[in-house]
Amino acid sequence: MVPVKSLTRRERAQRTRSKVIRAAHTVFVERGYTGTRMTDVAAAAGVAVQTVYFIFHSKPELLAACYDSAVLGDDDPKPPSQQPWYAALLAATSTEKSVSDFVAGNTAICARVAVLDDTVRSAVHEPEAAEVHQRSQRLRREGYQVLVHHWRTRFGLRPGLTEARAVDLLLMLSGPANYRELVVEDGWSTGAYRAWLQGQIVALLAPSLAT
Repeated sequence: MVPVKSLTRRERAQRTRSKVIRAAHTVFVERGYTGTRMTDVAAAAGVAVQTVYFIFHSKPELLAACYDSAVLGDDDPKPPSQQPWYAALLAATSTEKSVSDFVAGNTAICARVAVLDDTVRSAVHEPEAAEVHQRSQRLRREGYQVLVHHWRTRFGLRPGLTEARAVDLLLMLSGPANYRELVVEDGWSTGAYRAWLQGQIVALLAPSLAT
Protein backbone atom coordinates (compact mmCIF):
# COMPACT_ATOMS: atom_id res chain seq x y z
CA MET A 1 0.00 0.00 0.00
CA VAL A 2 1.28 3.47 -0.89
CA PRO A 3 2.04 5.54 2.26
CA VAL A 4 -0.53 8.30 2.77
CA LYS A 5 2.18 10.98 3.02
CA SER A 6 3.43 10.17 -0.48
CA LEU A 7 0.01 10.65 -2.06
CA THR A 8 -1.09 13.85 -3.74
CA ARG A 9 -3.95 15.85 -2.25
CA ARG A 10 -6.24 14.56 -4.99
CA GLU A 11 -5.23 10.95 -4.34
CA ARG A 12 -5.82 11.36 -0.61
CA ALA A 13 -9.25 12.86 -1.30
CA GLN A 14 -10.12 9.95 -3.60
CA ARG A 15 -8.95 7.45 -1.00
CA THR A 16 -11.13 9.12 1.65
CA ARG A 17 -14.10 9.19 -0.72
CA SER A 18 -13.72 5.47 -1.45
CA LYS A 19 -13.42 4.67 2.26
CA VAL A 20 -16.61 6.57 3.02
CA ILE A 21 -18.48 4.83 0.20
CA ARG A 22 -17.41 1.38 1.39
CA ALA A 23 -18.45 2.19 4.94
CA ALA A 24 -21.77 3.67 3.80
CA HIS A 25 -22.53 0.60 1.69
CA THR A 26 -22.14 -1.60 4.75
CA VAL A 27 -24.19 0.67 7.01
CA PHE A 28 -27.02 1.05 4.48
CA VAL A 29 -27.25 -2.73 4.14
CA GLU A 30 -27.16 -3.32 7.89
CA ARG A 31 -29.50 -0.53 9.01
CA GLY A 32 -31.56 0.28 5.94
CA TYR A 33 -31.84 3.67 4.32
CA THR A 34 -34.10 5.21 6.95
CA GLY A 35 -32.06 3.86 9.85
CA THR A 36 -28.72 5.09 8.53
CA ARG A 37 -27.37 8.38 9.83
CA MET A 38 -24.44 10.29 8.42
CA THR A 39 -22.82 10.05 11.84
CA ASP A 40 -23.02 6.25 11.59
CA VAL A 41 -21.24 6.34 8.25
CA ALA A 42 -18.57 8.69 9.57
CA ALA A 43 -17.91 6.42 12.54
CA ALA A 44 -17.69 3.33 10.31
CA ALA A 45 -15.29 5.11 7.95
CA GLY A 46 -13.20 6.56 10.74
CA VAL A 47 -13.64 10.16 9.62
CA ALA A 48 -15.39 13.24 10.96
CA VAL A 49 -19.04 13.63 10.03
CA GLN A 50 -18.14 17.02 8.54
CA THR A 51 -15.91 15.16 6.08
CA VAL A 52 -18.83 12.99 4.95
CA TYR A 53 -21.02 16.03 4.42
CA PHE A 54 -18.23 17.90 2.63
CA ILE A 55 -17.85 15.08 0.10
CA PHE A 56 -21.48 14.08 -0.40
CA HIS A 57 -23.62 16.92 1.04
CA SER A 58 -26.65 14.72 1.78
CA LYS A 59 -27.71 11.14 2.50
CA PRO A 60 -29.45 10.72 -0.90
CA GLU A 61 -26.26 11.81 -2.67
CA LEU A 62 -24.25 9.33 -0.60
CA LEU A 63 -26.67 6.51 -1.41
CA ALA A 64 -26.45 7.30 -5.13
CA ALA A 65 -22.64 7.25 -4.90
CA CYS A 66 -22.76 3.85 -3.19
CA TYR A 67 -25.02 2.46 -5.89
CA ASP A 68 -22.87 3.83 -8.71
CA SER A 69 -19.73 2.47 -7.09
CA ALA A 70 -21.29 -0.98 -6.76
CA VAL A 71 -22.28 -0.99 -10.44
CA LEU A 72 -18.93 0.29 -11.72
CA GLY A 73 -16.68 -1.69 -9.37
CA ASP A 74 -13.34 -0.74 -7.87
CA ASP A 75 -10.84 -2.38 -10.23
CA ASP A 76 -11.79 -0.53 -13.41
CA PRO A 77 -14.63 1.91 -12.64
CA LYS A 78 -16.17 2.44 -16.05
CA PRO A 79 -19.79 2.20 -17.23
CA PRO A 80 -20.77 -1.34 -18.30
CA SER A 81 -20.77 -0.35 -21.98
CA GLN A 82 -17.08 0.56 -21.68
CA GLN A 83 -16.02 -2.66 -19.97
CA PRO A 84 -14.05 -5.40 -21.79
CA TRP A 85 -16.85 -7.94 -21.38
CA TYR A 86 -19.25 -5.63 -23.23
CA ALA A 87 -16.86 -5.19 -26.14
CA ALA A 88 -16.45 -8.96 -26.22
CA LEU A 89 -20.19 -9.63 -26.43
CA LEU A 90 -20.54 -7.17 -29.30
CA ALA A 91 -17.68 -8.86 -31.17
CA ALA A 92 -18.93 -12.41 -30.55
CA THR A 93 -19.97 -14.37 -33.63
CA SER A 94 -22.32 -16.79 -31.88
CA THR A 95 -25.35 -16.43 -29.65
CA GLU A 96 -23.83 -18.57 -26.89
CA LYS A 97 -20.59 -16.59 -26.77
CA SER A 98 -22.29 -13.19 -26.80
CA VAL A 99 -24.76 -14.16 -24.08
CA SER A 100 -21.98 -15.79 -22.04
CA ASP A 101 -19.97 -12.55 -22.09
CA PHE A 102 -23.03 -10.58 -21.01
CA VAL A 103 -23.85 -13.00 -18.21
CA ALA A 104 -20.29 -12.87 -16.89
CA GLY A 105 -20.25 -9.08 -16.73
CA ASN A 106 -23.79 -8.76 -15.42
CA THR A 107 -23.24 -11.35 -12.70
CA ALA A 108 -20.20 -9.46 -11.42
CA ILE A 109 -22.35 -6.32 -11.16
CA CYS A 110 -25.17 -8.15 -9.40
CA ALA A 111 -22.74 -9.62 -6.87
CA ARG A 112 -21.74 -6.11 -5.86
CA VAL A 113 -25.13 -4.42 -5.96
CA ALA A 114 -27.76 -7.06 -5.08
CA VAL A 115 -28.02 -6.59 -1.32
CA LEU A 116 -27.78 -2.80 -1.53
CA ASP A 117 -30.47 -2.81 -4.22
CA ASP A 118 -32.74 -4.75 -1.89
CA THR A 119 -32.16 -2.10 0.78
CA VAL A 120 -33.03 0.66 -1.67
CA ARG A 121 -36.16 -1.09 -2.94
CA SER A 122 -37.41 -1.64 0.60
CA ALA A 123 -37.35 2.11 1.34
CA VAL A 124 -40.69 2.56 -0.41
CA HIS A 125 -41.65 5.63 1.63
CA GLU A 126 -38.38 7.46 0.96
CA PRO A 127 -38.67 9.32 -2.40
CA GLU A 128 -34.94 10.02 -2.63
CA ALA A 129 -34.10 6.34 -2.17
CA ALA A 130 -36.76 5.34 -4.70
CA GLU A 131 -35.21 7.75 -7.19
CA VAL A 132 -31.86 5.98 -6.89
CA HIS A 133 -33.54 2.71 -7.88
CA GLN A 134 -35.58 4.33 -10.64
CA ARG A 135 -32.46 5.98 -12.08
CA SER A 136 -30.69 2.62 -12.09
CA GLN A 137 -33.62 1.02 -13.87
CA ARG A 138 -33.68 3.78 -16.49
CA LEU A 139 -29.99 3.32 -17.20
CA ARG A 140 -30.34 -0.45 -17.36
CA ARG A 141 -33.29 -0.20 -19.74
CA GLU A 142 -31.44 2.20 -22.03
CA GLY A 143 -28.42 -0.09 -22.10
CA TYR A 144 -30.51 -3.19 -22.69
CA GLN A 145 -32.35 -1.55 -25.56
CA VAL A 146 -29.02 -1.19 -27.36
CA LEU A 147 -28.02 -4.73 -26.44
CA VAL A 148 -31.29 -6.36 -27.52
CA HIS A 149 -31.21 -4.47 -30.82
CA HIS A 150 -27.72 -5.83 -31.43
CA TRP A 151 -28.84 -9.37 -30.64
CA ARG A 152 -31.91 -9.08 -32.86
CA THR A 153 -29.98 -7.81 -35.87
CA ARG A 154 -27.05 -10.18 -35.32
CA PHE A 155 -28.73 -13.38 -34.16
CA GLY A 156 -32.50 -12.85 -34.26
CA LEU A 157 -35.15 -13.07 -31.56
CA ARG A 158 -37.63 -15.82 -30.80
CA PRO A 159 -40.51 -15.69 -33.32
CA GLY A 160 -43.20 -13.25 -32.20
CA LEU A 161 -40.97 -11.58 -29.61
CA THR A 162 -40.53 -7.84 -30.09
CA GLU A 163 -37.47 -5.88 -29.01
CA ALA A 164 -39.53 -4.02 -26.42
CA ARG A 165 -40.80 -7.24 -24.83
CA ALA A 166 -37.31 -8.76 -24.95
CA VAL A 167 -35.97 -5.73 -23.05
CA ASP A 168 -38.67 -6.16 -20.40
CA LEU A 169 -37.78 -9.83 -19.97
CA LEU A 170 -34.04 -9.16 -19.87
CA LEU A 171 -34.53 -6.53 -17.17
CA MET A 172 -36.47 -9.02 -15.06
CA LEU A 173 -34.20 -12.02 -15.64
CA SER A 174 -30.85 -10.33 -15.16
CA GLY A 175 -31.79 -7.94 -12.35
CA PRO A 176 -30.12 -8.02 -8.94
CA ALA A 177 -33.32 -9.32 -7.30
CA ASN A 178 -32.95 -12.73 -8.98
CA TYR A 179 -29.27 -12.90 -8.07
CA ARG A 180 -30.07 -12.11 -4.44
CA GLU A 181 -32.89 -14.65 -4.33
CA LEU A 182 -30.96 -17.51 -5.92
CA VAL A 183 -27.37 -16.92 -4.78
CA VAL A 184 -27.57 -14.93 -1.55
CA GLU A 185 -30.74 -16.47 -0.10
CA ASP A 186 -31.04 -19.91 -1.72
CA GLY A 187 -27.33 -20.69 -1.78
CA TRP A 188 -26.84 -21.28 -5.49
CA SER A 189 -23.25 -21.21 -6.67
CA THR A 190 -22.24 -18.43 -9.02
CA GLY A 191 -21.69 -21.01 -11.73
CA ALA A 192 -25.19 -22.43 -11.32
CA TYR A 193 -26.70 -18.96 -11.45
CA ARG A 194 -24.75 -18.04 -14.58
CA ALA A 195 -25.79 -21.27 -16.30
CA TRP A 196 -29.44 -20.63 -15.44
CA LEU A 197 -29.34 -17.01 -16.63
CA GLN A 198 -27.57 -17.92 -19.85
CA GLY A 199 -30.18 -20.55 -20.64
CA GLN A 200 -33.00 -18.10 -20.02
CA ILE A 201 -31.51 -15.42 -22.26
CA VAL A 202 -30.56 -17.78 -25.09
CA ALA A 203 -34.17 -18.95 -25.10
CA LEU A 204 -35.21 -15.41 -26.02
CA LEU A 205 -33.18 -15.58 -29.22
CA ALA A 206 -34.19 -17.31 -32.42
CA PRO A 207 -33.84 -21.09 -31.77
CA SER A 208 -32.52 -21.77 -35.26
CA LEU A 209 -29.64 -19.33 -34.69
CA ALA A 210 -28.86 -20.14 -31.05
CA THR A 211 -25.62 -21.97 -31.79
